[in-house]
Amino acid sequence: MSNTPTETTAKKSLAGQNNRLADTLVQVQVLNGNHPANHKQFAAFEQKMAEAGLYPLLPTGIEILQVNVGKRCNQTCAHCHVDAGPDRREAMSRETMQHCLTVLAQNPAISTLDITGGAPEMHPHFRWLAEEATKLGKKVIDRCNLTIITSNQKYRQLPHFFASQGIEVVSSLPHFSALHTNRQRGNGVFEASIEALQLLNNAGYGHPDSGLQLHLVYNPSGAFLPGSQQSLETEFKRQLFRKYGIVFNRLFTITNMPISRFLHFLLQSGQYEPYMQLLIDSFNPAAAKGVMCRNTLSVSWEGYLYDCDFNQMLNLTVSPDAPQHISNFNLQQLQNRQIVLNQHCYGCTAGGGSGCGGATTS
Repeated sequence: MSNTPTETTAKKSLAGQNNRLADTLVQVQVLNGNHPANHKQFAAFEQKMAEAGLYPLLPTGIEILQVNVGKRCNQTCAHCHVDAGPDRREAMSRETMQHCLTVLAQNPAISTLDITGGAPEMHPHFRWLAEEATKLGKKVIDRCNLTIITSNQKYRQLPHFFASQGIEVVSSLPHFSALHTNRQRGNGVFEASIEALQLLNNAGYGHPDSGLQLHLVYNPSGAFLPGSQQSLETEFKRQLFRKYGIVFNRLFTITNMPISRFLHFLLQSGQYEPYMQLLIDSFNPAAAKGVMCRNTLSVSWEGYLYDCDFNQMLNLTVSPDAPQHISNFNLQQLQNRQIVLNQHCYGCTAGGGSGCGGATTS
């Protein structure tokens, strides 16, 4: 069995395969050693946080509303924690999007709308949502897989749309080599990603004085932790500029979470226990203090509220004493909630830490 998840392991989503791990309850049972796929009981994450003086974990204040507009995607990546793909049809309603915009309008402290998916650009109301948030004076982030830009003629103007709205683009690129990227994301993905990056550069993105921010996201190709974010950023910038003339602003490193398709890979390859032990042995209290759930609130395509995107994918909603749906949003109650933790949280607190903004320690 390969030590690296490859595109051949993910022709369809887990849901499309009727795989048992498409059930979020099964994933949580596996993580907690209560399923035939895993009886190993690892040290409880809550206990580890308590020993570090960080339990209960509380928000520092909600600054970012991260909205997952659906699970449809033009790719079926082998490590995807969303289990997104072309065979998924879940999509946020315009009514739920309006609830999100109302929350942004009524809460000045929430300065950022972070739009994710799937490939969020495939949602028919994506541009409307981004434009309306921009009108409210909010910073808008789009989490782009890059290949969507070149996948169809109707998406090739996305870089110019992003630029017209001043949208910050955070793009997935597992590696600066075709071999590593295509192995993880599918044949031809690297080449399409390079073309998309060049189109973004042509629209002004990534250039020092343009004000148009373009960031890349690196996640490991196997069951190991990412290296130094700063060192990887330096190497990515050198290699991409030397080979393709591409420039970008920052590189974010993100640890692979032991959930969804990456959990499936870990179990299939016999690497689940060693990987979980690696995460536990690498627990970093300094990284734990800066986890993204402390200043971010996650909204599912159905409008339910979660402490982070990973909790969303395990269906671990915010604590029951807080509003559960965006239509019932209450800033004070949500900022006073206790953040819901489980075993997958070791992924965000290992080594230099991990989150949607990259490492949480320098």
